[in-house]
Amino acid sequence: MWTFLTGLVILGVGGCLYGSFVERFFGVSDKPTPAVTKADGVDYVPMSSWRNGLIHLLNIAGTGPILGPIQGILFGPMAFITIPLGCILAGAVQDYMIGMISTRNDGEQIESLVKRFLGKHVAFYFGIFVLLAVLLFGVTCVYTPGDIFVKGVLKKSAEINSWYLWVVYGVIFGYYLIATLLPIDKIIGRVYPFIGGFFIFTAILLFVYIFAEKLPLKELDPSSLWSWKQDPVNKFFPIFFVTVACGIASGFHATQATIISRTLTHEREGRKIFYNMMLVEGFIAMIWAAVTMGVIELYDINTTENATNMLAEIIDDVLKVFNIDNSSPHDDLVYVVGKLFSNGIDIVVILGVIVLPITSGDTALRSCRLMAGEMLGVDQSKPENRLKLGAAIFALTAVLLFVAKLSNSGFQLLWRYFAWANQTIVVFSLAVATAWCIKEGKSIWVTVLPGAFYLTVTSSFILSAPIGFNLHWLVADIIAAVLALAYIIYFVNLKKKTSL
Repeated sequence: MWTFLTGLVILGVGGCLYGSFVERFFGVSDKPTPAVTKADGVDYVPMSSWRNGLIHLLNIAGTGPILGPIQGILFGPMAFITIPLGCILAGAVQDYMIGMISTRNDGEQIESLVKRFLGKHVAFYFGIFVLLAVLLFGVTCVYTPGDIFVKGVLKKSAEINSWYLWVVYGVIFGYYLIATLLPIDKIIGRVYPFIGGFFIFTAILLFVYIFAEKLPLKELDPSSLWSWKQDPVNKFFPIFFVTVACGIASGFHATQATIISRTLTHEREGRKIFYNMMLVEGFIAMIWAAVTMGVIELYDINTTENATNMLAEIIDDVLKVFNIDNSSPHDDLVYVVGKLFSNGIDIVVILGVIVLPITSGDTALRSCRLMAGEMLGVDQSKPENRLKLGAAIFALTAVLLFVAKLSNSGFQLLWRYFAWANQTIVVFSLAVATAWCIKEGKSIWVTVLPGAFYLTVTSSFILSAPIGFNLHWLVADIIAAVLALAYIIYFVNLKKKTSL
């Protein structure tokens, strides 16, 4: 328990102190924001800070801070320290810097910021890359809630030939289309703050549950820090950081912070919205990690599940809970979530795996529309232009969804590539922030170090993973370290040249 509590103290105290430092480092001003100077009643709409904060939390959350930690805790109590440190030093820094840089640049989306600060050639390839990554995420936000509702609530088959499934998919698509095309304050601005408030409430409920049930949590053993498994499947680095993306650092957040930059009414609200909401997500990730570990320990479950089993397997486990027999323990995470159900807080799990991806899916596709519009130079204040872009994006999403449903492993492969792409976007986002720091004559270390770290994570993962180049882990780590060093040297030299 002390390791868990230490992690919470690090997250709370460290987050407040470092968040204050990052805010001063950026240097907020009283300049009018794009929500005021470019108000169009559609995407540029002034909204209150509390509304923006709760919307941003739901935009970035999805099922990530729930399912990621459930898998990540298989690495042990080190997660209780890694999650808060990563959240404070990398994830919240990325969210804040990109959100505020976008605010300073007319609410530009991440692709346009890459073009502005890293050059048009980098932006061209990055634009295609990030659009595909967000599209993949949009697909998962139809697949996940749709399959769970059909199998878990309707008790029907979720195979590709099930008409029930496609009707539910159609309803989700219909909602996404409306939410994506309508002005941001019509649905998202009105409904999301209430869902966000309930999301926080359920996290507090689980926090109380940990102590009320006296869940046994493992303590970090310093002597075990160097005994992590060193193979491409189970080794802590980089698998853990790819698995628990949304609780630590997620590139998807950069695509969402730029949406809120268009509704921010004052720069001084940025820390509360961008930095602090990431801390809240880190708190939620910590809670779910603790609940999972506690139930595993309390009921002596043999966790033989492979840590690289991604969202699809965990979703299947959650679905089986509806028919679970708690009298006969299972050797997987079915029993973990089942115990939550048996203790009367099933509403947390149900809403978490059905509602949360929907609240991220619509803004994911909205950001696709905004980025595509900027890349193509399309005026999106006109409804017909928004409809054309939206139709094209939804058609691509539907095709990817159909392909994912063709085989049992389709979704797993889809999610694994998204997980890697998601972390790769972090590298670009922090590179944008570093280039901005150089332009503004500021120190680069706040952003360049976490950027180099995540370049190491993504490079090591794709080089050693079976879905990548399948190299030996040691070779992959060495190459990744060299790339990270080159990344730092590049920006240090660029800083020196600019200072001359």
